[in-house]
Amino acid sequence: MIRPYDVVVVGGGPAGSTCARLCAEEGLSVCLVEEHGAAGVPVQCAGLLSMSAFRECEVSSGSIISTVRGARVVSSLGPVLEFDAGVPKAHVVDRARLDREMLDRAARAGTEIRMKTSFVTRGDHCIVTRGVNGREEIPFKVLVAADGARSRVARVMGMPRPPVFLAGLQADILHTMDQSRVEIHPDASPEFFGWAIPIGSGRARVGLAGRTGVGDLFLRFLSRFGEGAHQAQVHLVSGTIPLGTMTRTYGNRTLFVGDAAGMAKPTSGGGVYTGVRAARHAARVIGKAVAEGDSSDRILSRYEHAWKSDFGRELDLGMRLFRMRHGFSPGDISRLISGLGDPAILDDIITLGDMDRPHRLVHRLLTRPSLYPLLGILIRSGVRQIYKE
Repeated sequence: MIRPYDVVVVGGGPAGSTCARLCAEEGLSVCLVEEHGAAGVPVQCAGLLSMSAFRECEVSSGSIISTVRGARVVSSLGPVLEFDAGVPKAHVVDRARLDREMLDRAARAGTEIRMKTSFVTRGDHCIVTRGVNGREEIPFKVLVAADGARSRVARVMGMPRPPVFLAGLQADILHTMDQSRVEIHPDASPEFFGWAIPIGSGRARVGLAGRTGVGDLFLRFLSRFGEGAHQAQVHLVSGTIPLGTMTRTYGNRTLFVGDAAGMAKPTSGGGVYTGVRAARHAARVIGKAVAEGDSSDRILSRYEHAWKSDFGRELDLGMRLFRMRHGFSPGDISRLISGLGDPAILDDIITLGDMDRPHRLVHRLLTRPSLYPLLGILIRSGVRQIYKE
């Protein structure tokens, strides 16, 4: 019988690559299977990473396209909120290049990489794959599901899925915008928002996400960037954003990380920071499980405790804010943007704003007297949910 790998990872994105690399660096035998022929392809990400998220990836600066310091929040009814932190707040990256570098690091650490190899199903002690080498059985001690929003591993295992899936559309277009700021368009989609991200002189990455009617919303949103925006598309992608973590992210000798576990941030849709942080916790728990010769739920449950202690509170808050957002009309959004223009609030946003951990800023804003006139909107939309712990 083939000796089992200590760890088999399904999925070669940032979360899967990080978990594989860290396990290999600890001396574990690791195999990673990736269904595509190249890391990071197809690109299904806006490519905007906070400084913290980029540092978590532990890569060179080679994938950085531009760096932003602030944002413009634009209402379709007129009001605009602008701020510049004066220091770098996020990098816009080439996700394909970033993913390749992370997967290369996993390989150099000793991970066996199998590209163009799809997960088909699993048995008690192995996964079944289909790829360039035909049908194979790959035995494991611990399995890591890092196979994205539509995780086949989770479906095969009958695991409850995240409660919300958003569809996203995004295009790179020929458009000139301030290279130091991203644009947020909160009412471009009634269920989420739209964005415009600078990706070099004369170009912008424009997209939005929602649950219904995303195609029509996207076409209308593009028209905000000029009559020729539809014809100026040079790259168009679609993707799925899972919101709300699985009710359990471990079980039957398996750990679920990143989008496969529903760890995308409900405030932005980004999942690199949470996915890589979760991968770090997963690798530590796997190391202990292998060392103790025990991959039971008793041991693997430590992973869920670890990631929840790290960033679970932020994801919970994000889901409450996501649900609140559904109660906002374009008029409400316009009034909120106007209210946030108070100099003291802008200072809070610059000082406390954190793309990955919004908790401190949100609670600070709710104590600002200048926002009291807007409490009617907030209460109607469910602001009390924020205080539930």
